[in-house]
Amino acid sequence: MPVAPASRPRPAAPDRVRPGRPRNDPGQYVDLVDEWWKPDGAFAMLRWIATARARLVPPATRPDALLVDLGCGGGLFAPHARRLGYRHVGVDLVAAGLRAAQAHGMVAVQGDVHAVPLADGCADVVSAGEILEHVPDPSTVVAEAIRVLRPGGTLVLDTINATVAARVLAVTVAERIGGAAVRGIHDPRLFVRPAQLRQVCAERGVALRVRGLRPRTRDLVRWLITRRGDVAMVPTWSTAVLYQGWGTKG
Repeated sequence: MPVAPASRPRPAAPDRVRPGRPRNDPGQYVDLVDEWWKPDGAFAMLRWIATARARLVPPATRPDALLVDLGCGGGLFAPHARRLGYRHVGVDLVAAGLRAAQAHGMVAVQGDVHAVPLADGCADVVSAGEILEHVPDPSTVVAEAIRVLRPGGTLVLDTINATVAARVLAVTVAERIGGAAVRGIHDPRLFVRPAQLRQVCAERGVALRVRGLRPRTRDLVRWLITRRGDVAMVPTWSTAVLYQGWGTKG
């Protein structure tokens, strides 16, 4: 029996990206700026991952504690930073996303995450969520994150591993089949191995712990059918696709 139009799920990644954009083109975030805060929008998975990242962030211990959010996009981490008691500063190249972030209470700084325009040791927490797989030199970005982190501060990050499994699931499946990611949003040549991040962290006094992250299966199946509700991201032993890292600056 035909499905009534009103009951068809809304596509997760609408065809609003300008044709001809190369993979990993920042202009995609301009094309899709209205999608950041839609519950069933193109960036829904980033919201789920942000919730999982927030579980690694300790509550603020002083009134003026600062959380710096590298590659903040439209500010999806803002509710978590506010709940945990932090002043929230986001750094991103894309002005359109920063305007969306400001509307949700974040202080926006337009800048390159390879050269963060903030002072040494200013942050109690630095978050680098779903940005390292989009930059040409993730080691420099992590070094910058640690530079702006005060001694005793917390670094949290998540990214995609440079494996065949990640290429299949994050590109072939998520972008082309499941609709859980914008087509062309990732360039798999930029995916990052955990060992690379552990090394740059160790050289700068952060012992980075790493664990895998995946969507809870029943939640994901429901979402793919209905495009409703959030999907819980849960820890897993395998870092083959998506993984989190966290550590304290010595």
